[in-house]
Amino acid sequence: MDPLPEYESYDGLGLADLVRRREVRASEVIEAAITRIEARNPAINAVIHTMFEQARRTASGTLPGGPFLGVPFLLKDLLAACAGEPLTSSCRLLAGYVPDHDSELVARHRRAGLVILGKTNTPEFGILGVTEPLLHGPTRNPWQLEHTPGGSSGGAAAAVAAGMVPVAHGGDGGGSIRIPASCCGVFGLKPSRGRNPLGPDVGESWCGMVQDHALTRSVRDSAALLDATCGPDLGAPYVAPPPQRPFLAEVGADPGRCRIAFTARSLFGERTHPDCRAAVEDAAHLCEALGHTVSEAAPDFEKGALRRAYLAVVAVNTARAIDMAGELAGRRPTRASFERETWFLGVIGRHVPANEYQAALDHLNVVRRSVAAFFAHHDILLTPTLAHPPLRIGALAPSAGQRVAMRVLGTIPSRKVLARALDEMAAEGFEATANTMLFNQTGQPAMSAPLWWNAEGLPIGTQFAARYGEEDLLFRLAAQLEQARPWFDRRPPLATASGGPATR
Repeated sequence: MDPLPEYESYDGLGLADLVRRREVRASEVIEAAITRIEARNPAINAVIHTMFEQARRTASGTLPGGPFLGVPFLLKDLLAACAGEPLTSSCRLLAGYVPDHDSELVARHRRAGLVILGKTNTPEFGILGVTEPLLHGPTRNPWQLEHTPGGSSGGAAAAVAAGMVPVAHGGDGGGSIRIPASCCGVFGLKPSRGRNPLGPDVGESWCGMVQDHALTRSVRDSAALLDATCGPDLGAPYVAPPPQRPFLAEVGADPGRCRIAFTARSLFGERTHPDCRAAVEDAAHLCEALGHTVSEAAPDFEKGALRRAYLAVVAVNTARAIDMAGELAGRRPTRASFERETWFLGVIGRHVPANEYQAALDHLNVVRRSVAAFFAHHDILLTPTLAHPPLRIGALAPSAGQRVAMRVLGTIPSRKVLARALDEMAAEGFEATANTMLFNQTGQPAMSAPLWWNAEGLPIGTQFAARYGEEDLLFRLAAQLEQARPWFDRRPPLATASGGPATR
């Protein structure tokens, strides 16, 4: 029996308001979420570890009086240390690792009143833009089960889209919040570099390219959660400029007449699918109708060099992640403990000379300044979030020949051959996820809004990026778009088959 049939009619703040006014008990809200996870998760495999009994105890006790009082929440199984619960990063070597403390972000989640129900699926170390780890199996898209929900926060996005929880934790090092937000038809914002804490175990991740936040169904949930979690933690290496007022106050505020540049071309790839082109052109027309100044333009950079620089950073950091996994597990890392792509990327990383690594960082800094100059003349850059609609499960799996090549090269590495392999990975790896990683490199905030669905019924997200530190403008614009083109009630078949109404 469903304890709260209207559960999905509310976003997180709406549920918290019901609890605060004592119209429902927090325990009823939690049971409603558990009911939906148990009913819907077998089909999509979004939640890979449950904490139901812990959540029930929390909900029946004294909750902190935060903005998300009694709201069910899920943590991504990557970076988010939760005391006494597994943290695998979808790595087989870490299958038995259990941290003894909360990360600072998780502690802030708890203080905000969120009740953690479990962990969501992610690719190994969050590297890929699809969620198909060997350890936990693939997560499926609630809109069409044969398609991917994207990655690396694919489990989080699928859980939110399927109506299990209204908000879920995610992280983004190359698009890992925005990619699954696009694939699953939910809202996802990557904050500015240094906005949310990564401590105490991590100072920065991927040289500052990783930022954690959330996947949500409403814009206001994203804003309110960022209010609750933002700000430096002890020893933070850098800090984003503090907002002038709460981000939640920006939701519904007039964004003014924004100067919006848009492009349908692929920033790091070579092709843009017609569906993604149609989505961004539709969004440009919508913004123009809302009174913004819209023109076609994009930052200019040499994509090949920037792709190589990005992958060099990721490869070196993957090599370190493999070593850290061994340290946490107390065992020597071996190729058999990791997925083929992860181990191969780590091999590449171990053979990037220090001077080439520093050259990659220098190149990222140069591009960061050139992109900042572009934003001196534009307030917003509008692009397709992805260059292709959601892929089918397994579409990015390596061929038999590629698997053999990775095994051979991983055993007998040659710097020249590995350098060529890195170039090939850079050229091939970003065709589908071509538009998101630029803003990880520059540290700028960027969001994916669900404004378009294609003829097959799959969501096609639209990306908006702003200057560094200007999440306030993105929230004002997002709320305006949400009002003009509401998406809250657009629900996948899986979310409307059982467990409550699909209307707000």
